[in-house]
Amino acid sequence: MTEKTWAGTTLSDRRAARRAQLLDAGLDLLGTTGSAAVTVRAVCRHAKLTERYFYENFADREELVVAVYEQVATQAHQALVDAVPDTGRDPAQRAEAAVSAFVELILDDPRKGRVLLLAPVTEPALSARGVALLPAFAGLVREQLPERMDALEKQLTAIGLVGALTHLFTASLSGTPELPRERLVAHCVGLLVRSS
Repeated sequence: MTEKTWAGTTLSDRRAARRAQLLDAGLDLLGTTGSAAVTVRAVCRHAKLTERYFYENFADREELVVAVYEQVATQAHQALVDAVPDTGRDPAQRAEAAVSAFVELILDDPRKGRVLLLAPVTEPALSARGVALLPAFAGLVREQLPERMDALEKQLTAIGLVGALTHLFTASLSGTPELPRERLVAHCVGLLVRSS
């Protein structure tokens, strides 16, 4: 049985569109004004939807915040995976591709950078999520490290690099120090290459 349509769209399509509107509003508020600005009422006003539609998609504000964070985290992870599909390239090329992809994601849309890197520090609903995400990113770095390193050295190096890179990206988002994108990418690539 096919779904009924209204104005050319199905109920499922309309629900998906409203969910996307709410997620976009959550990203905008969380990524610009910060977690205190993310209330159910503010998100609905920003999305131009009623609270009825909010609760059709999310149990509460925290569930929306987590969904926004996970959407950005998935985009960041996928950007890194897509950037380094060919392990045949030399380490410097792989590092540059990965860093450039990540910097593009978080600086071209700073809201995403703030959600990914800053919101877990200020938003209680995200603190555990931020910590849980680190091993996935460390795993991506670890895969790029040379075979001559033993497993523990690879793990420790990857964790250290993710920590250093996170702090560099966070500083870049806050504008301290001010540095051109090319300089940020070059510095991060240098860290990765020297560690391998």
